[in-house]
This record gives sequence, structure tokens and C-alpha cells, in this order.
Amino acid sequence: MLDSKKTAMRLILLFGMVSLLGDIVYEGARSVNGPYLQVLGANAAIVGAMAGIGEFLGYALRLLSGYLSDKTKSYWTFVFLGYGMLLSVPLLSLTGFWQMAAVLIVLERMGKALRSPAKDTIISQAGKQVGTGFAFGLHEAMDQIGAILGPMIFSTAFFFWGSGEKSISDYQKAYSFLWIPFALLIGCIVWAYISVPHPERLEDSKKAQEENLSKVFWLYSVFSFITTMGFLPFLLMGYHFKSTGIMSDAQIPLFYAIAMAVDAVVALAIGKIYDVIKQKKGNPRAGMNTLIVLPFVSLAIPFFAFSSSYSITILSVIFWGIAMGVHETVMRSAIADLTPLKKRGTGYGIFNTSYGLGMLFGGFFMGLLYTHSLTYLIAFSVSLQILSLPLFFMLKKEAKV
Repeated sequence: MLDSKKTAMRLILLFGMVSLLGDIVYEGARSVNGPYLQVLGANAAIVGAMAGIGEFLGYALRLLSGYLSDKTKSYWTFVFLGYGMLLSVPLLSLTGFWQMAAVLIVLERMGKALRSPAKDTIISQAGKQVGTGFAFGLHEAMDQIGAILGPMIFSTAFFFWGSGEKSISDYQKAYSFLWIPFALLIGCIVWAYISVPHPERLEDSKKAQEENLSKVFWLYSVFSFITTMGFLPFLLMGYHFKSTGIMSDAQIPLFYAIAMAVDAVVALAIGKIYDVIKQKKGNPRAGMNTLIVLPFVSLAIPFFAFSSSYSITILSVIFWGIAMGVHETVMRSAIADLTPLKKRGTGYGIFNTSYGLGMLFGGFFMGLLYTHSLTYLIAFSVSLQILSLPLFFMLKKEAKV
């Protein structure tokens, strides 16, 4: 048992390093993709649509990759292929048209779709040894170190290149720094595979498990869809900050990094709370009670983000980080506790498809509403968060927690 826990911790830490480097690459880029698309000539509707399409494909394709990873048991193959597609991010340093940049941004999301169900399945297997909430919380915290460092690359570069509007070449030079962490990332994946090639041995699959995905799982997916559709994407927030001039080009990635730092702290705390609630209630589903914070935190974000006050705008960044910490930790942990091992990848794929649909519709409609009325956009977001509350209580009742 002790050796299994040590092996599990080693695997979680190694995947944490992989994700740390991966986040330096793609979170660094995501912090400025909105402003970069604007510099290249894209309007708010296009940016909102790209956010939605990218996130949708990044989640919807997980339905297929999750099923195939379960069917073939080739979890590591999907991890290698998915992370390999991060190559599209440093390639942004070679683009000069918003259409090509948009394609590369979407390709990065598709790569995440390939790797995520398999990666999450592997982490969930290790999590059975140390606690799923702790496993995903620790992984998310390490992940966010990279999410902080990535945006800081852009913020620092822009700061030293002087004040004023940044040109296309300025953005391209900043993107080119991402070749280094990408190369290191590939090396770390190889190291993780060599260290723990058979992570399935960490979970006791001989225990009695349900054969099919439960009603609780489906209710959980619907709740996630609704609350996610009403969650304001940072891509649109960054676009707004730049277009109104409330933040400079250098400040936007800096505050994105702050949001990632908040995400990391919240992930560790909420992951531990998730496991404690499970232990106290003696119910592996009881940790889902922590999801109640999502609608309330998410509905406050647009009020703060579209404020004319600089200090209140900063609150939107902090609240966005809190919401992301819950999204990335509790939502992924719960799937591990709601699905049998042999359908774990499929479960992650189905869940992430509903999550991606929420991102698609939310990003698309918010982008359109932004060009017409911020009041309508805020009403759209708030209404969906309120709608998610009865679904949450239905979920609690069905799960008996």
C-alpha cells in the first residue's frame, strides 16, 4: 500500500510538471489571444465565436477520444498525440492574418481534446490511492504555476518593449519564446511514461462497480452545461479590457496570471474540502456539495468585469480565478467518483462534451450580446446561473448527499 501511494504521488507530480510546462505554452498564449486577434483585425463577434468554437471542439472531441482511449486502453498514446499538438501555439509567432491565427488557436484546443480524457483517467487512477480531490487539486495547483509563468512572459516582454500599443511583430516575438517550454514538455511526458507505464494498477478495479453511467452522472453533466454556458470567458474579458482602455496590453496578461494564482490556491483548498466531505459523510459522491459555490461566484463576474472602475474590474479577475479553481478541481474529481474504471475515459468524454457545448453557446451568445448591450449580456449570464441552482439541488437529492 505504501509503495502504491508513493508511485501514485510520483505520477501525479510528474503530470503536474507536464501540465506546468503545457500551461506556460497555452495559457501564456490564451492571455493575449484576444488582444492579438484584435490587432490582426478581428472584431468582438469573431473573438467571441473563436472562444466558443475553440472551447467546444476542445471539449466535444473528448467524447470520441475518451471512448477510443477506453476501447483501446491506449491512454498514453492519446496523451502523447494531444500534447504534441501544442506545437500550434509557438507557430502563432509565424502568423500575420487573423484567419490563420484562429485556426492555430482552435488546433490547440483540439489537441487538448485528444489528451484530456486519457490524462484525467490516469490521474484519477493515481487519485484512488491518495484522494481524488487532493490528486486533482495538487495537479491543478502545479498546472497553475505554469499558467502564471506563461502570461508573465508576455507581460514582461511587453513591459520591456516600452509603452503604447503593441504591433503584430511585438506579439509574434513574444509567442516565439514558447518554443522552449514546448520542447521541455515533450521530454517530461517521456519521463512520466517510463516512470509509470501502467497506472491502471494503482486502482482496485475488482471492487463492485456499476456497469453503466448513473442518473447522477447525467444530472451532473446537465448542471455543468448550464453553469458553464453562463460563465464569462476571459478571452472576451481581455478584449473588453483592451477596447475600453481600462487595462494596458501589458496589464492584461499580468492580471490573467493573477487569476491563475487564485485558481491554484482555490484548487488546493477546494480539493481538500472535497475529500474531507466525502470522508465525513462516508459517501464518495458527497464532495459534489462544494459545487454550490459556482453559480454564485460566476454570476458576479460580469458585473465586475464590465464596471468602469479599475479596482472593481480587478475583482472580476479574482472571482474568475476562484470559479476556474472549482471548475478544474471539483468537476474533474467528481467524474472519477461517479464512473466505473472501464468507462472512466468515456465518462470524461461525455461530461466534457456537455461542458464544451456550454462554452460554445456561452461564448457565441456573449460575443454577440457584447456588440449590442452589456446589460443583455449580464442578464444572460445571471439568468443561467440562477437556472443552474434547481439542477444542483436535484443532483444532491439523486446522489443522496
